[in-house]
Amino acid sequence: MANKDKENGNAVSGEIAEEKEEKFTFATFLYDWSGTLLIAGAVLLLGMAFFCRQITVNGNSMNNTLQNSDRLLVLNFMYTPQCGDIVVCTHGEKLPEPIIKRVIAVEGQRLEIDYMNDRVIVDGEVLDEDYIKGMTIRLPNSTQIPDVIPEGYVFVMGDNREDSLDSRSRKVGLIPVENIIGKAVYRIYPFERFGTVG
Repeated sequence: MANKDKENGNAVSGEIAEEKEEKFTFATFLYDWSGTLLIAGAVLLLGMAFFCRQITVNGNSMNNTLQNSDRLLVLNFMYTPQCGDIVVCTHGEKLPEPIIKRVIAVEGQRLEIDYMNDRVIVDGEVLDEDYIKGMTIRLPNSTQIPDVIPEGYVFVMGDNREDSLDSRSRKVGLIPVENIIGKAVYRIYPFERFGTVG
């Protein structure tokens, strides 16, 4: 009888040991995965800080391409402005808030705005601007546009040409490349319009 109890006791302790081992294994698994997820999250946040950022559109100057309150993902790592890119830029004390505009001409390019015929001409070619809203008008306080965009600068305009404060105005003028935060690449909100921008 004592032997039977002993055997039963051994069986019970064996089961308890197995349960403990299972619990320990599951707890270890959870611990390992939570650590991995935390590291991955930290790497993602660092990547977001260095490579891209989120910007919310404020105003109507980029209608109909972008709408007020659209949220955009802006890439800023090793970015070089190209004609046609939608960029987010600052302009020191002149512009307290970042602005979102389209690059029309970059350094070394010849630029002419033919206000009479509503045409923008870059390097002798009339731009095909199917994205614009309204006419390209001369703004109040308009600035003198140089024949050739100087080194280190870009000329930007909003797609809503009749309601955009941009490089046509003295208040903005040419944008130094160093003041470009990055290129808008994705609209991440509202969800029904999620996708690339351009």
